[in-house]
Amino acid sequence: MKKILIGIVILVILGAGAFFLLRGNGGGPQYRTDKVTRGDIVASVTASGTVNAVTTVLVGTQVSGTVKAIYADFNSRVKKGQLIAQIDPALFEAQVDQARANLLSAKANLTKAEVSVVDTQRTLERNRQLFAKNLVARQELDTAETNYEAARAQANANRAQQEQAAAALRTAETNLRYTRILSPVDGTVVSRNVDVGQTVAASFQTPTLFNIAQDLTKMQIDSSIAEADIGKIKVGQPVEFTVDAYADSPFKGSVSEIRNAPISVQNVVTYDVVINVANPELKLKPGMTANVTIVIDSKKDVVRIPNAALRFRPTERRGKGEQKREKGTGGSGVWVIENNKPKRIGVTTGISDGNYTELASDTIREGQELIVESLAKPKTEGQAPRMRF
Repeated sequence: MKKILIGIVILVILGAGAFFLLRGNGGGPQYRTDKVTRGDIVASVTASGTVNAVTTVLVGTQVSGTVKAIYADFNSRVKKGQLIAQIDPALFEAQVDQARANLLSAKANLTKAEVSVVDTQRTLERNRQLFAKNLVARQELDTAETNYEAARAQANANRAQQEQAAAALRTAETNLRYTRILSPVDGTVVSRNVDVGQTVAASFQTPTLFNIAQDLTKMQIDSSIAEADIGKIKVGQPVEFTVDAYADSPFKGSVSEIRNAPISVQNVVTYDVVINVANPELKLKPGMTANVTIVIDSKKDVVRIPNAALRFRPTERRGKGEQKREKGTGGSGVWVIENNKPKRIGVTTGISDGNYTELASDTIREGQELIVESLAKPKTEGQAPRMRF
């Protein structure tokens, strides 16, 4: 009997010890920390855009007809005024010949009318002399004056017809010149949209025959910047970007223009920011997608704190299994461990690169450990620690 009582007492003592031991090990939260470091910070805005030539000219035709010949192809280098295509000129040459013949006819009619003016003028002068001597009736003098005025009017009409015929000839000659498609600029043919024998119609809309980039050594990126970031963008800011074709070789440029026209797609507002880029090696091609990083500000060799430390908020226990986030006291702050408890320290911050933020105050020092995450797992209400014997 005594041995049984002694055994029970030993079990009770062991159980109590295990209980308090386990409860002691489960108390006190654990935290993951990160150090305050020194380094460089680059604040930037990221976006995507499309690489284009600075000046792109769409070459079309002002006359309809069949493409007789093409003298430029994809990637051809062309000079200003160079013949790059020819519309069949046969119909337009016939129109020029007809307009020239009409002009000759109008000139002949004008000459005939001018001769009639001279003749009627002579008759009028003769009748005036005879009427002064009472040798002709007043009616004959009036008839001579009427014939003279009519001849002058006819000459003026024929003169106008001659000008009209001359204008028609110039129009026909202009249309004939338009059958020769000339390059308006020095550049490179990016695309050709017609083939020999194809009929083009310029009745309602000018068809595009060629797309010519004026200078592929100077490119630009049309990037879409979100409205939340557009206020940070300034002309002249440096830009770094990559394209999929050269993912490991970043290119550099600068902001040249911020366009005020908003672009709204599904209630998302963006603005077009134009970035100038040098392309001396012709690596960049029109239409490439660029992943753009616009440098807003940069600081070198500054004290910086991890952004996770600024986001951290400790929890406090209010009851069985019940926890809440502790509210900050206003402004930016970080948490450190002091006497095995988290303590908040207010800080003044500067620029941020998304991972680190510049420390602009001296409330904490370089190398100090900051809490970035709590490793304690919250207990479920009513759950007690399990003990094994």
